[in-house]
Amino acid sequence: MKIDGKSLNITAEKILKIRQILPEAFVEDKIDWEKLKAALGENINFNNERYVLNWAGKSEAFRVLQSQTFKTLIPAKDESVNFDETGHIFIEGENLEVLKILQKSYFNKIKMIYIDPPYNTGNDSFIYPDKFAESKEEYLHRIGARDENGCFINEGLFRKNSKESGQFHSNWLNMMYPRLFLARSLLRDDGVIFVSIDDNEVHNLRLIMNEIFGEENLLSELVWNLKTGTQAGHFTRSHEYILCFAKDKERLKYFTDKSGGVIRHGALKVISKDNPASDITFPKGIEFEGKDAVFEGEIGGTEKQIIHGKMIFKNGLLAEEVKITAGWAMRNQILSWLAGKETLDSKGQKVTKFYFNTSGILWYEKERGTIHPKTVLDDIVGNTKAGTDAIIDIFGYKFFDFPKPTSLLKYLVKNICEIDSYDFIVDFFAGSATTAHAVLDLNKEDGGNRKFICVQLPEPCDIQSEAYKAGYKTIADIAKERIRRVIEKMKQADSSKLEFEKNGHDVGFKVFKLSDSNFKQWQSNIASTEDLEKQMEVFVDPISKTAVYENMVYELLLKSGKDLNSKIEHKDGYFLINGSEIVMLFETVEQTMMDNIIALNPVKVIALDKLFEGNDQLKTSSCLQMKDAKIDFETI
Repeated sequence: MKIDGKSLNITAEKILKIRQILPEAFVEDKIDWEKLKAALGENINFNNERYVLNWAGKSEAFRVLQSQTFKTLIPAKDESVNFDETGHIFIEGENLEVLKILQKSYFNKIKMIYIDPPYNTGNDSFIYPDKFAESKEEYLHRIGARDENGCFINEGLFRKNSKESGQFHSNWLNMMYPRLFLARSLLRDDGVIFVSIDDNEVHNLRLIMNEIFGEENLLSELVWNLKTGTQAGHFTRSHEYILCFAKDKERLKYFTDKSGGVIRHGALKVISKDNPASDITFPKGIEFEGKDAVFEGEIGGTEKQIIHGKMIFKNGLLAEEVKITAGWAMRNQILSWLAGKETLDSKGQKVTKFYFNTSGILWYEKERGTIHPKTVLDDIVGNTKAGTDAIIDIFGYKFFDFPKPTSLLKYLVKNICEIDSYDFIVDFFAGSATTAHAVLDLNKEDGGNRKFICVQLPEPCDIQSEAYKAGYKTIADIAKERIRRVIEKMKQADSSKLEFEKNGHDVGFKVFKLSDSNFKQWQSNIASTEDLEKQMEVFVDPISKTAVYENMVYELLLKSGKDLNSKIEHKDGYFLINGSEIVMLFETVEQTMMDNIIALNPVKVIALDKLFEGNDQLKTSSCLQMKDAKIDFETI
C-alpha cells in the first residue's frame, strides 16, 4: 500500500467491500445506484441514459433470479451407480431452479464451472422466462409441467428463438443472465468459470459477464480451433470462443505445471561488477553426473568457476569438503539450500538440489512452476469431430451434432483443479455429459479426486432421432447412460473391479431429480375467512401426500445448508446426518428416544410437530433439555 500521509479513507474502503460482494452494481469504477437497488431487489428500473448494458426484460430477469423456489431434489438410486459411496452428482431438472436449490449447500464451494449453453443461432430452442406478466405461482407451475412419462412439456418451456423475433438477443440474455448470476454465488473466491460460445452472442456474453463478475476478473477470451468449419457468409467459421472469468482474480493463483518431474538449469552466472565472486564451501555428498572424477583450478569456461583445492568425486558423490568461487547472488542461494532452508530461484520456483554436470559446472534442479497457457488453444484440446467420435464409440450412433470433446474439458479442468484436491466442477448445461466423462477420465489418469455436479433438463429427444429410436426419450437419459457406460468401461479395463475400487477411484454417481416439495406450501392468495380456515385445516399435517421419508431428509438437508454427499443413516426410528451432526425425526417420538438423541449431542434436531400431538409435556421437556444441552431444536 502506498503511504501518502492521509488518514484512512473509510468511504473508499466501504466501496471496495461493496464491489467485492456486488461487482454487478458498478459501471466504469463507479456505483450505479439503480443497479445496486436492482441487485438488492428494490425499485428495479433502468431509465437514465448512461453506459450500461440494457435490454427488453432485464428488470424482470432480476425478479426471476431473486424469486425463491419451493422445489427440492429427490434421489433416484435405481438410476445411480454406487449411490452411497460416490461423490459425483447428476441432477435431472430445469437448471435455474436447481441453481437456486444449490445456493445454500454449495455457496462459495465450487472451484470450476464449465457450461456450453445454446449459442442463439436462430435455429435452437432454449428455456427462458418470457412470460413476465405471469405470477410466481404460474411461473413455477409452468417450469414444472411434465407429461405422463415425467418429461418436461415443450409448451411454455422450449421455443425456437427466431432471428425474426423483435427480441432475439433479449430473449437469450433473459435466459442467460439469472443463471450466470446464481453461478457466481456458487464459485469459491479462487473459482473460475468457462463459457463456450460462438460469434452469435460472444459480444453480449462478454458484456453480461463483465457486469456480473466484474470486467477486472476477465482472465481470457480463449479461441478454440475447430479444425473444420461451416461457411458463414464471406468466411468459413472454423473457431469458437471460451470466455474465462475468475470470481476474484486477485485470489486466483497462477496455474501450475502438473506434469511432474523437475527442470534443470545452470546455476552460476558470469562474475561481474554487479555479481562479484565469493567463496562457497560445499560439504561432501553433493551429486555429480558420473561415477568418479577429479576437478581443480578453473572450470566452466567463460563463467570462471574457480575450485580451491581438488573436487574429487567417488561413486558420483563429492568425497570431501571443497571451496568454489561463485557469484555473490548465487552464493546466498546455495548457502540457503545447504542450510536446509526452502530455496527459490529467480522465477520463484523451488530448488530441490544442486549438483555438478559431467564438465564440472554447477547446476540445479527445481520443481516445475507456473504455466501460462496460450489464448489460442493448441490442437491437443481436440475438436468437435473427437467429441462425435466419443459418442459413437460409446453408443454406436451419432446422437449429437458438434459435441465438445473430453480432451477440451480435461485440459481446462487440469489447469484449474489440483490432482490431490476434492474440487467440485459444475456443468449446468450438461448435454451428453462430456464434463462428467472428462472428470472421470482425468481422475483415472492421474489419481485425482475431483467431483462433478452435472445438471441437465429432461428435454425430449426428437422422435425421428437415432437416440429416440435407440430407446432414449430425453437428453438427460442419454447423459446418465453415457456416465454409466464410461464407468463400466473403466472397470473392465482394470485388472479387476475390486482392485479398481480399492485404488480409491470414485466409480459411481448419484442421480437426483427436481421435484415438488415434500411439504405443503402456504397459499398467499387467501381471499376470505373461510379460505383461511380451510388452509389452516390442511396444515394440521404439513407433509405432502406423496412425501417419502428419505426424500424429506434430502430436502431438509439442503435447506440446512448440507451438501448432497452428506452421510445419512437410519437408526432406531430417526435419521442421523454426518454422524450425529443433525438428527431428523419423522416417524414416532417418546422420552427414551429423546434421551438417546440428546446423549448423541447433535448440533441440531428436526422433528415433525405432529409427532407431539396430544403430548405437550414431552414437547416442552424436550425443548428445555435441548436448550440446556445447547442443541438447536426445530419442529415442522
